[in-house]
Amino acid sequence: MATLFEGFTLCGLVQTPSASDSAIQGIELDGDSDHVIVTDSTRAVTLYKVSDQKPLGSWTVKQGQLLTCPAVFNFQTKEYVVVSDNKVIRVWKEDDLNLDKAFKATVSADLWRVHSAPGGEPVVLFQRGAVRLLDSLLSAPQQPIEDILSVEEKEVIRWSTNIVAEKQHFVLFTTEQKGEHFLYVQRLNPNTLQKYRLEREDSGAPPLSFSASLRDKHINLLYLYPNGCVYQSVVAVRGPVGLEGVQALPRSLRLRLPVGEGELGAASAVALDEAHVAVVGMPHPSARTGKDFLCIWNTNFQTLQAGKEMVGRICGQVWCYLGKLFVPHGKALSVIPYECQKSSLASALGKLRHPGIAVSKSSVAIPSWNTLLHGDQPQGPTKIVDTRKSKLRRKSQSAPALTVDQVLELIKTCPVEEVQREVEALVSRGDAQDLQLSVGRLACQLVARSQVETAFYAPGALARLVQTQCLCHSMCPDLLLLALEHKDYFLCQLCLQLFPDIPEVVTCACLKTFIGVPDGDVEMVSLEPDSVSFMEGLVAAGARGGQQNGFSPPLFEEDSCDPHHQPKPPQHQDKKNPTLQLEVCPVGLHKAVLLNEVLQTPYSDNLLVPHLKDLNAPQVILFLQYLQFIYLKYSQDVYTQTPVLRSPTMTQIIDWVCLLLDAHFTVLVMAPDAKGLLSNLQSFVKSQVKLFSELGKIEGSLQELHKMKPSKDISQYSIEVIELF
Repeated sequence: MATLFEGFTLCGLVQTPSASDSAIQGIELDGDSDHVIVTDSTRAVTLYKVSDQKPLGSWTVKQGQLLTCPAVFNFQTKEYVVVSDNKVIRVWKEDDLNLDKAFKATVSADLWRVHSAPGGEPVVLFQRGAVRLLDSLLSAPQQPIEDILSVEEKEVIRWSTNIVAEKQHFVLFTTEQKGEHFLYVQRLNPNTLQKYRLEREDSGAPPLSFSASLRDKHINLLYLYPNGCVYQSVVAVRGPVGLEGVQALPRSLRLRLPVGEGELGAASAVALDEAHVAVVGMPHPSARTGKDFLCIWNTNFQTLQAGKEMVGRICGQVWCYLGKLFVPHGKALSVIPYECQKSSLASALGKLRHPGIAVSKSSVAIPSWNTLLHGDQPQGPTKIVDTRKSKLRRKSQSAPALTVDQVLELIKTCPVEEVQREVEALVSRGDAQDLQLSVGRLACQLVARSQVETAFYAPGALARLVQTQCLCHSMCPDLLLLALEHKDYFLCQLCLQLFPDIPEVVTCACLKTFIGVPDGDVEMVSLEPDSVSFMEGLVAAGARGGQQNGFSPPLFEEDSCDPHHQPKPPQHQDKKNPTLQLEVCPVGLHKAVLLNEVLQTPYSDNLLVPHLKDLNAPQVILFLQYLQFIYLKYSQDVYTQTPVLRSPTMTQIIDWVCLLLDAHFTVLVMAPDAKGLLSNLQSFVKSQVKLFSELGKIEGSLQELHKMKPSKDISQYSIEVIELF
């Protein structure tokens, strides 16, 4: 039995102009099991912490230079290695900031890949088939490189990898020559090279993908063809060496995928264990055509074990590391955890009893053998569900509490009121460990039914699950978007407060929705009391007036850090109420509360700015006006006098102003409505520069006050004069 769990987005992808090109060259492991190195298709290498979905470091080459192979981690020296422009090897450490200043060595021949694996030294594979250890190559970069592949016959490398087995290093690579495909196995220390010929398909089509794994002292090569056939060839680690010529490579058919009409285009297969294979880019047997799926198949029983739709264009790439599948699709790189259990005929046919698993938006029912082979329609559990539903309704107050699996079944059919009551009861009596295991399944089941049945939506149950703090965005990625769709702003607020892993694209979707919603639609919504109290106090204190921290808003145009600047009289001011335009909040109270939640959401600058560009000019101007308003209030003493449990910080406000200006500066400069706003923002900067300049002048005097000893002759009332020089 195999399971695909709810995935999450590791990073966004830059779209490539050609459908055959990929946005990613490769994904490799770091020395930390929670780190991966992602190399894009052009100039950048980024180190990610998978559990947090946050970049730990990023390095790029100069404009005009290209990375021509994926970056790898040298497990011996704890350094990173990459190749640019086919001949330049670059080596750097994690704390190096500039890739251009890192160590570089130019070699005498074009390189194909650098491979690295734990327990072995990195090896370099050249485009003409030669192999070198990295250290020996860097010690003499211009050493002559022999040609293993025939130049006249136009033999080119299509795929390569390396394996360390029994202290022996192997480099495997496949080549194509005039429609024939070959496998080369290069052993290092001692150096031996074996060449094998792969059997041709009747159609003559080339393999779509290769993957290799080590199992039982044998190297297992798995390769997928466009007709859906998945073959396996085995090469012994301690096999005969020194054999001359080209050897035939036997193969066995491990799996025949149902590809429907036509053939597979961009698809890839990777072995998960001895009985399971993950395939991406194939149609699902039970879904309509035109959709690509990530599926796990049992090769022993030829059955589909799990399936998940991958939205967007598939490039035919999949990587498998430490129980996670990394799949680029559309505009995102998704990480999908999986689990494979020991195979049995009962589990392969779906007859083995096991706990229910979370149902995602794109999950599809898994057919049995009868469905795959004979087209029989599976008999659904309608009668069982109906019987259970009727029994649940007849339960008395003294009846035993429902289990998690029973509540999951109840969610599929029962009305909202009953679902919310049972979910509340289950959450109330569950301990922390039980909630960690069940909350995600319950939330995904609720969301799945809400997406199928538009009339079904259980806001109370969803909010209660979020409030347990055992749920995160990656466990139920469709929850927050579903709340936006149903205009459930209280649930949106809870998710923004309690989810630490909200992707930047979802954060921007929330921001766009909050800005666009009419104030009247939000004011009637019940929101979290502390955040509402904060805004009420801030607006009320501002309406009463407050002492400015070193500057007066109406006189911004007079502020200057130039000591010879002559202030000009303010123009176009409202003489009756010159500060009115700065005292009135540009959005409603509850809309401001929701915007504050967005301001406090964690994000990565590099990932957020591209999505901010989706906002139109009026939305950006309104948001900047609100940031200007709250920034002004924070610059007054009334902010420090307002008791608050949750509110954005001054740093967060300034950071968001900078992000918006970075994303829309050209649009704002050209927009007439934004001229006054940009002028005010510039005045804010001038005012703060002047304030800090004045504070710097008296810094020495203030320090002297701390050093002074208080007078002992101080009675209950006294006046003391302190002279500052």
